[in-house]
Amino acid sequence: MLLGFVFLYLLVTIGIGLWAAKRVKNTADYAIAGRHLPLIMIVTTTFATWFGSETVLGIGAKFVQGNLGTVVEDPFGASFCLIFVGLFFAAKLYKLTLLTISDYYRQRFGKAVEILCSIIIMLSYLGWVAAQVTALGLVFNILSAGSITFEWGMVIGVASILIYTLFGGMWSVALTDFIQMIVLVVGLSIIAVMAGNMAGGADKVIAYAQSKDMFRFFPEPSFKESMFFFASAITMMLGSIPQQDVFQRVMSAKDVKAATHGPVIGGICYLLFAFVPMFLVVAALIIMPEQTAELLKGDTQKILPTLVLERMPFIAQVIFFGALLSAIKSTASATLLAPSVTFVENVYKHFNKHMTDAQTLKAMRVTTLIFSVLVLAYAMATRGTKIYDMVSGAYQVTLVGAFVPLVFGLYWKRATTQGAIASIVLGLGAWLLVYLVPGWSEVFPQQLAGLIASLAGMLIGSLAPQAIENHRGHVHHFAGSDA
Repeated sequence: MLLGFVFLYLLVTIGIGLWAAKRVKNTADYAIAGRHLPLIMIVTTTFATWFGSETVLGIGAKFVQGNLGTVVEDPFGASFCLIFVGLFFAAKLYKLTLLTISDYYRQRFGKAVEILCSIIIMLSYLGWVAAQVTALGLVFNILSAGSITFEWGMVIGVASILIYTLFGGMWSVALTDFIQMIVLVVGLSIIAVMAGNMAGGADKVIAYAQSKDMFRFFPEPSFKESMFFFASAITMMLGSIPQQDVFQRVMSAKDVKAATHGPVIGGICYLLFAFVPMFLVVAALIIMPEQTAELLKGDTQKILPTLVLERMPFIAQVIFFGALLSAIKSTASATLLAPSVTFVENVYKHFNKHMTDAQTLKAMRVTTLIFSVLVLAYAMATRGTKIYDMVSGAYQVTLVGAFVPLVFGLYWKRATTQGAIASIVLGLGAWLLVYLVPGWSEVFPQQLAGLIASLAGMLIGSLAPQAIENHRGHVHHFAGSDA
């Protein structure tokens, strides 16, 4: 019966998404909802996109195995990413009236940088979407008591999201996000109250977490610990900024106020509400200590679903899995759409320069379908990787490859195309080197090495040619004087 309710919920969201698809008339409607979304929908769609499977299933499990410092990357880094986007990037980018974030790279640095950054951004989505697909497989496998295999659960989940994303694009994503966020917030809040009562009160849960030193945030005062802590913090905080899904939400806003305020409010809401799954997992440790101790040795992502299925009434199970599916579907739909739009707009169109708007729209839909299949295959191939780790790994590539050119392009007038290319090449090169050489990533964080190299590339690549040119000018000047 529970599985029946879940399928009914899937059908309702598909229906809402397909209804929203009627608004799609051109590529601007499909990619950025025709720039018509009000502030409330920018808030809900940024919040819902961030609040995915790693938040519900991954953060809580990681928190109870360590402390607040172990989840600095997400939710702390992730929420500050949205806040920084609203404060420092949204207004500048919104005024440029672009379809994708890669359009900015083309305008500022040219076609080569546009294509390089587009590939980096698209690759980063594989891990993020695969994490949501993995969670969908887990949900259907648990709900069916194993009769639906992990793989078939992934297929069913991807198909349910693909149907409305394929036709409705950003309009469908934004509207379903709005509904799903309401289900998510209300649902998880109810479950948190019930779990708190079962554990003997919220104060008991908080006291238990304090007794286990779970609220410790900062690392041991050593250089190595501090360096790795800092690297974790900036991975999503900065690496998520040059992402198409964040950019789409900014550009979908109906005005600058919605574009700038939406991500800030969404980021604050995300940080506050991300504590709910942490509270729930700590409550589970009190309510069913033997089972959680066993699950902590194996698949920690099953702690919350097990608590709800084995200790809570049927209505709570319906509420929880409705909220969980809302979290996963809202993130997955956004992250399927973003790389597909980027590929067509910033890579494919360079080889098909005379495409009409209708042909571009069709290409975006076909790409969404192909990317869904690729993600499904990738998720199956990487099965067994923790959802939290899949998401955090996804952002390292944009941090080391695309972040510096975006920031310096917007805020440094002397940034050049040579600087941007050097930044991308050196950033990715250093990141890969530290990652691939055995033992290096245990001594120095690979994403920090990549970011430092990326900064060096931008500065040297931009300033060195200018310095050489100035030097030649001085030489010619003195030569002329001597003559």
